[in-house]
Amino acid sequence: MKKKFNLIAFTLLLGLLLPSGLLAQSPASQKSMDDYFYNLRHRLDVLEKKIDDVLWFERVGDVAHIDKVFLAGEPPRGHETAKTLQGKNPIKFWSYVFIPKDIDPSKKYPLIVLPHGGVHGDFNTYYTHIIREMMAQQYIVVAPEYRGSTGYGRLTYELIDYGGLENNDVDISRQYMIENYSMVDKNRVGIVGWSHGGMIALMNIFENHRDYKCAFAGVPVSDLVARMGYKRPAYENFFSADYHIGDMVHENIDEYRRRSPVYHAQKLRTPLLIHTNTNDEDVHVLEVESLINRLLALGKDFEYEIFEDIPGGHSFDRMDHKKAREIRFGIYKFLEKHLNPPVKFRNQSEMERAAYRYR
Repeated sequence: MKKKFNLIAFTLLLGLLLPSGLLAQSPASQKSMDDYFYNLRHRLDVLEKKIDDVLWFERVGDVAHIDKVFLAGEPPRGHETAKTLQGKNPIKFWSYVFIPKDIDPSKKYPLIVLPHGGVHGDFNTYYTHIIREMMAQQYIVVAPEYRGSTGYGRLTYELIDYGGLENNDVDISRQYMIENYSMVDKNRVGIVGWSHGGMIALMNIFENHRDYKCAFAGVPVSDLVARMGYKRPAYENFFSADYHIGDMVHENIDEYRRRSPVYHAQKLRTPLLIHTNTNDEDVHVLEVESLINRLLALGKDFEYEIFEDIPGGHSFDRMDHKKAREIRFGIYKFLEKHLNPPVKFRNQSEMERAAYRYR
């Protein structure tokens, strides 16, 4: 009886969601139905993003001035041969800005550039405790929603350029902050990211080393060629889509290499800390070890730690358990050496009070 009721409820819901008459069409209309649900998914992502934006004010509004700014990035790939203004014009994207409420606008403060992770991810309240911790140290934070991010509709989603022009979008956010906020110290800029965000952090310091004082790359995507070898075919479809790279890795291996930090390791000149975890189910430790070994072979000066089976796998140091907090405290101590924030955590308890709002 329960199964029958669920089936009736699902049928009624489907009837409300689908355009009138679509259910009655022949099997030849399958493509139209697929397109409808693909577009519906993006509209629901936009709704989810708007809800999460409201949550930011509830979760960090007591310690941060929060803004969201609209920026222009470079034209999309293929603009040289584009025949429409949409294909030729600079793309548009959003960036979050968090400014500590207790700073003095007449003084200078360090900036953290914080790109999110995910193939089609977004910056959301998953980062609540990290933002609160950064605000307590009086870092100003910019978190770019670079091309390909989720929550801004199908057009932004399909502008994805993983390992390519997305890196420029992130650096444009840094430039925007320096040009528009007088309290930002252009000589104290760090970049911090995990996973895909860690990859973006690496690519930016490799290409723009003079602009970043230091970088932290947590469980960073490091080698797209190797990555396609241990991921399922559905993952590679994100990259071989006709609106993205358009080729599978075996069809255009040089393009995948161009987008992979391990093949740019010789450019490192910026203080860098890398973390990885042996039970990471997303970015396998072997991928990050490849980058670490490449940097060591090149004689590069950097810091790294390979953690052993920390709970949480890929998310291990972004979580709230005791070990994650200990590791995160160490990350801030690394940043502190190079960025000299006005407020320095004297111990882990101070960090925890800032993040979790207890006294």
